[in-house]
Amino acid sequence: MSEMTTIDTNEAGEELRTDVAATSSIPAAELDRLTNDIIGALKTVYDPEIPCDIYELGLIYKVDIEDDRSINIDMTLTAPGCPVAGEMPGWVQNAVEAVPGIGQVNVEMVFDPPWSPERMSDEAKVALNWY
Repeated sequence: MSEMTTIDTNEAGEELRTDVAATSSIPAAELDRLTNDIIGALKTVYDPEIPCDIYELGLIYKVDIEDDRSINIDMTLTAPGCPVAGEMPGWVQNAVEAVPGIGQVNVEMVFDPPWSPERMSDEAKVALNWY
């Protein structure tokens, strides 16, 4: 059995949620710390062509924290032909691996659903003069 936990909200105020196993071996307080630290790490990664971090751009689709503290991340790009497509997953992996208490980090590039500007936070829209 699992329960849904809100980890953030997008620009429209919609909750970004994650499944948290009710029987997780990671204590809730530690899981909250890991979640916040992972988000902080993701916010240090920037697309070199866009002056905004990948988290605020909405490029992170899913972050799973497993009981063994391994991390599985699904992410996308603003366009499949992005010049840093081959490098960005490594940047994400390196940033998240620096979080204390994290095990192995796996980053999967996905393109379904395709990224769209609606995924950007208000912060990203302001930084990019998207309004």
